[in-house]
Amino acid sequence: MAHQDRYGLPLSTASDAAADAYRDGVDLMLSGWTGMAETLERAIAADPGFALPHIARARVHAFYQQGDLARSKAALARELVARRGTERERSHVETLALSIEGRLHEAIASTLKHIESWPRDALVLSLPLGAFGLFAFSGMADHDRARHELCERVAQHYGEDWWFLTMAGWAMTENGDVARGRSVTERGFNLRRANAHAAHAVLHAMFEDGSIEAADRLVDDWIPTYDRAGILHGHIRWHQALGALERDDSARALAIYADVLQPAVTQAPPLNVVTDAASLLWRLSAYGHTVPKTLWQEADAAAQKMFPKSSLPFADVHMALFAAATQNHAALTARLATIEQRLAEGKLPAGPVVPAIVRALAAFAGEDYASSVQMLAPVLAEVVRIGGSHAQRELIEDTYIVALMRSGELPRARALLDARLHRRPSLRDTRWQAATG
Repeated sequence: MAHQDRYGLPLSTASDAAADAYRDGVDLMLSGWTGMAETLERAIAADPGFALPHIARARVHAFYQQGDLARSKAALARELVARRGTERERSHVETLALSIEGRLHEAIASTLKHIESWPRDALVLSLPLGAFGLFAFSGMADHDRARHELCERVAQHYGEDWWFLTMAGWAMTENGDVARGRSVTERGFNLRRANAHAAHAVLHAMFEDGSIEAADRLVDDWIPTYDRAGILHGHIRWHQALGALERDDSARALAIYADVLQPAVTQAPPLNVVTDAASLLWRLSAYGHTVPKTLWQEADAAAQKMFPKSSLPFADVHMALFAAATQNHAALTARLATIEQRLAEGKLPAGPVVPAIVRALAAFAGEDYASSVQMLAPVLAEVVRIGGSHAQRELIEDTYIVALMRSGELPRARALLDARLHRRPSLRDTRWQAATG
């Protein structure tokens, strides 16, 4: 019998070892678990002419911003699949290659076309899903809804599959159906506990429904099973640090930062390094807690090496946090100029919200809170366009609330806080007392 992947799709290899390692490697990738790169390398060694492990390995390189390696392996996969590969495998390789090459809209079109024919090709289906997926970084204002609707369309093909339940449940949560999303995600998590994406998705549901204490316990109980080298290890602890801030425990948040989020110690991919560090330090400062300048300076120096030029709007916004907090006006001005040029050339799908946020952050850091309010108010509904999750984007609303407080507009700030507490009634708002400055 011909080899198949875990979803029953044929694999163009005669090697038992290559097929086994490829299946395992894909599962490790879909679960965000350690060993994915090494397992895929075993598949490649067992059958160097088998294209699929090459393109999967290229995707892992892309996770870690190893662009040259990712593109070279994608190019090789294209050559190999043209010599030996089914129509499905050729489309699979091409779709992943487009994503790796940053050809966003072509990759989205190719993904959707591919899924129509092969809905159980989970690795391709994973591309538009999640907070850092193709949909989230497309500039779409409705990417949360788009992910949910895509999962609903293909749900009949997956049933009780641990990976699909994880991602479908998270899509529900981000689209506002938090109770159902949490239930579905927990179902997937219980089917495979060695699944960092599931633990992460459950934490997002807990964030949205205000289950801060339960989220803290989940991380404490589960994180010892997950190696520090895991792709989401630091980010899962970042969620725990957010919970500490909800309890106004800045010491614990800073301890988590020092343990796993500080660029000098983390093993996370560059995008997570920059966004987790910048957003946590900014929140601490905005809520009125003291953040040593050296933490900002060290993290900023590392971030500048990872993202020296304007790139994804989500990364640019977080790089602006560093530049604003360290008063690096030259870096901020240069990045803003590039962003505005891309906007003028029609090459910034997220649109005018990106430069507006950057300017507002600079005004906030310069203690011009009234201007920060003025700049953010018209674009709050468009912040979703920068991508990321709701938990990550809430930083912008937090900045707006604190700016309202510090500019004397307490009733407007109170109204926003009350709306949040209505959504998440178990939260406390004591953390905001120090934020008035």
